[in-house]
Amino acid sequence: MFLQRLGTISHFRNIGKLNSREQYIRTVHNAFTPSTIHLPTIYALATPAAQKSAIAVIRISGSSSRYIYHRLTRRKKDPTPRMMMLRNLYKPTKDNLTKNLLDQSLVSLFPGPQSFTGEDTLELYIHGGTAVAQSVLESIGKLNDRSNNINIRYAEAGEFSKRAFQNQKFDLTEVEGIRDLIDAETESQRNSVLCSFNGSNKKLFENWRKQLVNNEAQLTAVIDFGDDNDIDSDNYKIFSNVESSARILKKDIEDFVTRVDRANLLQRGLKLALIGEPNVGKSSLLNILAKDDVSIVSNIPGTTRDTIDRVIDLDGYKVIFCDTAGIRGNTDDEIEQIGIERATLKGERSDVCVIVVDASKGGITDPKIIDLVNSETFKEKPLAIVLNKIDLLDSERIDIIMDHLKNTFKGRGAVLPVSCNTGEGIEILVTELIQTFKDMALIDDQNSAITVSQRIREILHNDVLYGLDAFLMSKKLGNDLVMASEDLKYAIDGIGKITGSYVGVEEVLGVVFSTFCVGK
Repeated sequence: MFLQRLGTISHFRNIGKLNSREQYIRTVHNAFTPSTIHLPTIYALATPAAQKSAIAVIRISGSSSRYIYHRLTRRKKDPTPRMMMLRNLYKPTKDNLTKNLLDQSLVSLFPGPQSFTGEDTLELYIHGGTAVAQSVLESIGKLNDRSNNINIRYAEAGEFSKRAFQNQKFDLTEVEGIRDLIDAETESQRNSVLCSFNGSNKKLFENWRKQLVNNEAQLTAVIDFGDDNDIDSDNYKIFSNVESSARILKKDIEDFVTRVDRANLLQRGLKLALIGEPNVGKSSLLNILAKDDVSIVSNIPGTTRDTIDRVIDLDGYKVIFCDTAGIRGNTDDEIEQIGIERATLKGERSDVCVIVVDASKGGITDPKIIDLVNSETFKEKPLAIVLNKIDLLDSERIDIIMDHLKNTFKGRGAVLPVSCNTGEGIEILVTELIQTFKDMALIDDQNSAITVSQRIREILHNDVLYGLDAFLMSKKLGNDLVMASEDLKYAIDGIGKITGSYVGVEEVLGVVFSTFCVGK
């Protein structure tokens, strides 16, 4: 009887061990199984299509990546992970006897989950001819075989990054940082998106959320246990501490939003208008800064009759320069008057205004320009006064004119002497403009520009700050703790929408990934 019982105990122990082992295997399997395993394997050209180049890259991601490798290379063994292997690529046939060579390619396999998407990823580095790329892509597409449960299709825009997000390789802020980094046209734009790309913004948002959750937890404790005598005496103190924390957090978020709004100037491009009388050298200045003959230049006053916009990378900053018609008050020319109206409008709508003055005329400025600069629309606008044609005067005369201009424009902006003819002073002018751009974007030695997407900016305004404002108002009006707690939850959910941790994120995925290129 004892042995029988012992055998029974041993039997159940073995079952327990088996169950534990099975549970362990399932845990390990789930940890290394991407959540996208049920989705089709996707492929796309990751380099520009319909363009000749030395190399074209085809990216493949999904459970059939290894299958595609075996069919294209006609090899039975997997390639060594994360190593470049030289392989012939063939058109896949049923018998694999016909040697229809497509190309000779470098191939690299990145097994999941240690890959960009978290899935098995295969990259083919083929020759960059249009016909070569097309033939390889067609061959991959023909491997789709739904009857044998092999589901392969061409990727949608941004789908590789979407898979990475779904497999928790990135949050939405990092994904959008990747997109903005690809879209960056200038050095300042590249620098401004690095906070999203390298995860700095993610850490900041997570810290905000942690503070909000802690505050909401304290309110919940008061709500649930407020009738307890030990807690009741501290209710007001807890509510006040949460209010103080919320105010500090609100200020931090508002400062962040201000920096983001300012840095947005760098993304869309700073609008700079060149304003001045006819024939003072506005077009010549634009041509020098653009290092190209953008505007027609002549000695005839009024050569530029309309506004001319030109996007220029000025020392790493995207600047939309606008050359305008000369402004003067005494003209009866109808066309010239239209040009002056447009020049005035461009000046009003610009972010920065550069007033160009002719040194050979003694620095005399038309009253219409002075009135424009002193108008309400120009009150807060950064200005620079460029004294052109200094090569025609001696240094003493130049100093006198510069003092005159400082008085005329009431010290609103730096007076910078230049010569478009000799290039003198141009480098100093560019340095002054760059510093103005940095001041506008709140960039200094301690702070770099921060760029986030329009989606994130709207959520910060409409959800996070709204929830904090509503909470603070609830406290002020003496509303109950339940309502105040719900307001904090609204702000917490807002941050969840930003990072993608908030359930219901499908509605924003289309917006985030639709602007990606297909191979990303």
